[in-house]
Amino acid sequence: MSKRSINGTDFTAMVLAGAEKLQQHAEHVNSLNVFPVPDGDTGTNMNLTMTAGANELKRNNTASFGQCAGVLSKGLLMGARGNSGVILSQLFRGLSRYAAQHDELNTQQFAAALQTGVDTAYKAVVKPVEGTILTVAKEAARHAVYFARRTTDVIELMTEVLAKAKEALANTPELLPVLKQVGVVDSGGQGLVYIYEGFHQHLTGGSTDVPATAVQGQASAAVQVQVPVLTKPEHVASSVQSSAQSQLSTEDIEFLYDMEFFINRQLESSQGADFDEEKFRQALSVNGDSIIVISDDETIKVHVHSKAPGEVMNLALQYGEITQIHILNMREQHRDLLTAGMDIAPMPEVFADIPKEKSSVAAPAVPPADDMAPYGFIAVSSGAGIADIFTSLGVDVVLAGGQTMNPSTEDFVNAISSISAKHVYLLPNNSNIVLAAQQAKDLLEGERDVTVIPSKSIPQGIAAAFAFQEDDAVETNTGNMLEAISQVKSGQVTHAVRDTVIDEMQIKSGQYIGISNSKIVAAADDLLGASQSLLSRMLENGDEIITLLTGEEADPEVTEALNTWLNESYPDAEVEIHQGGQPIYYYLFSVET
Repeated sequence: MSKRSINGTDFTAMVLAGAEKLQQHAEHVNSLNVFPVPDGDTGTNMNLTMTAGANELKRNNTASFGQCAGVLSKGLLMGARGNSGVILSQLFRGLSRYAAQHDELNTQQFAAALQTGVDTAYKAVVKPVEGTILTVAKEAARHAVYFARRTTDVIELMTEVLAKAKEALANTPELLPVLKQVGVVDSGGQGLVYIYEGFHQHLTGGSTDVPATAVQGQASAAVQVQVPVLTKPEHVASSVQSSAQSQLSTEDIEFLYDMEFFINRQLESSQGADFDEEKFRQALSVNGDSIIVISDDETIKVHVHSKAPGEVMNLALQYGEITQIHILNMREQHRDLLTAGMDIAPMPEVFADIPKEKSSVAAPAVPPADDMAPYGFIAVSSGAGIADIFTSLGVDVVLAGGQTMNPSTEDFVNAISSISAKHVYLLPNNSNIVLAAQQAKDLLEGERDVTVIPSKSIPQGIAAAFAFQEDDAVETNTGNMLEAISQVKSGQVTHAVRDTVIDEMQIKSGQYIGISNSKIVAAADDLLGASQSLLSRMLENGDEIITLLTGEEADPEVTEALNTWLNESYPDAEVEIHQGGQPIYYYLFSVET
């Protein structure tokens, strides 16, 4: 059996098969978790994202590949949850861009579409990390481009793509030390392999087996690649990213100013020179990288990392009036975030290259500016007590979410649209939600003014909300909130769901474990012991402000014993205890100087 092209009907069936395959194995992907904690959610996020795209495709499919790819892309974009879901949406956004004008794709065109998807996803991420879903997609697409020149059979090509994706997945531990240490592969990459298995299954009429002849043609390719069925959990994106960032030296950031702005070509005072986009890009590249330029007759949107911001501004002024300027010193941010033990935040705009497509979500009309509040707040929270704290701090909308239930891009868009405010702040409060919040901001750019404060934990979100002052300007408030989250040490206590060894620490299933800034630092057989060990590591001077948020499974007697121990051991510290009601984590700790 052979097939020379794929049309919209074929592609729809492939996507539905891929979504079903991922759904069947979502829990396995969840179980692939670097930390042995009960909150692995990569499979859930990818499954919800893919389901959103598949449902959209069910409602609006045609015989045109390009039209179906566009429908899928919009569905994935709005349904994207977590880092893995956002990256997945970008892979198919790029594919849809290539396929837009095609009713059918042959082997070379399908390979080129896969490669365009990879290019789009890599551009979307500020610091791409190898050994993740990006690597699996890249290696599969690269091999597709190579092999498509040697076959006209789409089924044969998809067989090769799947084989190469499995090979790349098996190699991810060689690229990310944290995966190798735990003995697992990347969870996002595993999710993508399941999607490709669904594609292959539809095209072959039911089989997902890869013949022993694949991968063909490349000497370095393994002939028979078996991805191990792992009993050890694997990959939490935030943990892996944090480890990767810790290996980056601040001085290695050559183009240290992250710049974003618009050039308005329509204002009366800005009748600038004729705009040559390629010439403009070349001029920016002299002292910069990560260059994104999106232009039309009215506006030019620019994103660049540069070591000469003044020269960039002078260059831009030739073409019009500069508006909405954002400049971030990435070395300063890197130093601050490493000190706080956080990831590099995707600020000011991780997904700067997303084209200005109107959201398909119906938004209420924005009232006149005079009728709008100056500021609005949206925070993600898990637990009724924590939601009450955010509400008391003036947060307008509290989205239910957290480590295992990430809000989607659409959830953020709807929440933003519901607030009558001139400027809206988003507090994602989880490293795996920041990208979805940022994507929502980008979708509404030009319609609403939104700032994402990259809070990676509930304590950071609370600190940011405390730092806000209604009478201050946006720039001042943003700076104050970023400073506030950098001063917070966050800790969590949960239990291990399997035996493992991390950083030479022996952890047994059922033990209580303490996590500080994405690193397991304590393990004990009793909840009180684990909590005391964690807090001892978090406290430096003994005079800090300590906040305990009790979870829904916290033991009141343990809480009281912990409070007594803190008052006796750290008499100069200020201790506050609030009922958080969060699942999974018995306690959330916050330590502020």
